[in-house]
Amino acid sequence: MPPAASLIFKALAWLIALAWLWKALTSLLGLRRVPDLTNPAYDLVPQNNPSITIIVPARNEEKNIASCLNSLLEQDYANLHIIAVDDRSTDNTGEVMEALATLHPEKLIILHIAELPTGWLGKTHAMAFAVRHAISLHAPAYFLFTDADIFFRPESIRIALAQTVATQADHFVLLPTAIIKSAGEGMLLSYLQVMSLWAVRTWRIADPKALRDAIGVGAFNLIRTPVYQQLGGFEALRMEIVEDLALGTRIKREGFRQRIAYGPELVRVHWASGVSGILNGMTKNFFAIFHYNPAIVLLSCLWITIFCVAPILFLALPQTRTPALLTLAHIAFLYFLSSRKSRVSPWYAVFFPISAALVIFSIIRSALITLKQGGVIWRGTFYPLSELRKKGGNLRRL
Repeated sequence: MPPAASLIFKALAWLIALAWLWKALTSLLGLRRVPDLTNPAYDLVPQNNPSITIIVPARNEEKNIASCLNSLLEQDYANLHIIAVDDRSTDNTGEVMEALATLHPEKLIILHIAELPTGWLGKTHAMAFAVRHAISLHAPAYFLFTDADIFFRPESIRIALAQTVATQADHFVLLPTAIIKSAGEGMLLSYLQVMSLWAVRTWRIADPKALRDAIGVGAFNLIRTPVYQQLGGFEALRMEIVEDLALGTRIKREGFRQRIAYGPELVRVHWASGVSGILNGMTKNFFAIFHYNPAIVLLSCLWITIFCVAPILFLALPQTRTPALLTLAHIAFLYFLSSRKSRVSPWYAVFFPISAALVIFSIIRSALITLKQGGVIWRGTFYPLSELRKKGGNLRRL
């Protein structure tokens, strides 16, 4: 190898190692500041007993919806109502919902949507539709937006709402625990958890000056009703594919108080079945996250290649072997840090480069499929790319 090329590779390898060291150290110090609501100190009752309405949109979720709604009906917080929306389901989702509502008429209301209006995504429309009913019926102080495949421990709403009130949060996110049913799921989800530390510093969520550190999670977006209304609700996000992230970004950048917490096992979700299920689930999301911009997609894939794949290749070169080993040690440490809250085994770190390659594939696949189709097919509905770019894009504008 020419001396100049050898020097460039060596400098790059050490730069990557130092970057991962910085990420490991800042994460070690920062993650300690994120509260864990399973600590007995947080086992409280919300001050002043505020009302909350939980919104659960569902389309073709007959396998999950009963477990989700039952877990919400079993909450130990009384001042709570649930509105579940059957969003054009073609299976028995609506019938399952109605059967539960018959047993719990004082807590559970079912809404049915037969047609999707033009200019809306199904999920954002379902949630906005439910909010309008909730305000007219209950006028709750808070809304919790969640998904039909989420499972809640009986104390989760009470504890999260108590922390929301105590911290005067306008928007509160309780990070869910992933249910892992296969090694492939664990491999990919643990990788995404580690890489999320580059995207969002969770310990800076509460800092109003850290505008890039904003978060929204579809499993648990808890928001004060006046804030939701002031932001224009989901009417302002009607064509956002990643509406949870768009909502969180909008809240943070408008200057409202955003808070986050861990709560291992308080809220659980099985994200998708197997490697193929996770990759397919990413198809609609990745290109949206990158603002439907092919240039950003290519730059992101290049960054992942350099920071996640190149260290493995550097092991083969004597002059880059030491920084490559240090890089892999820092990555393994981040897997360990993440596992303490996510409950996903840190041993999945051995599959780190494979996971990186699969994510690169998924990002490129998401862009190519969306461009080829001219849009996104989500839950049986086609959304043109021109409309997504025109009416979505809140992440870009903010």
